Amino acid sequence: MAWVYLVVAGVCEVVWAAGLKASEGFSRPVVSVVTVGVMVLSFVLLAQAMRTLPLGTAYAVWTGIGAVGAALVGMVAWGEPANAPRVGCILLVVVGIVGLKLSTGTAGR
Repeated sequence: MAWVYLVVAGVCEVVWAAGLKASEGFSRPVVSVVTVGVMVLSFVLLAQAMRTLPLGTAYAVWTGIGAVGAALVGMVAWGEPANAPRVGCILLVVVGIVGLKLSTGTAGR
């Protein structure tokens, strides 16, 4: 269950990162409130995952999901560059996330 919490926490990180951009510096009240709510949810879920997963693994996977997801959302929603070097680096982060998951063993299952 810890891995489920962690993946959902990572998805929430992507949502709140996009929400920060969409809030335009917290000048849009509804978007800002939703963003802060999703931030809190992301941290709560990360904390739950860390009850059984190693700190380094949980934090790295959480930030990795957030970084990859935010980069992809930026490319799709805000037209940020999607050139080969950027996509290649995103793939390297994904490989790192998968490697951490595989090397953690049975902890947190």
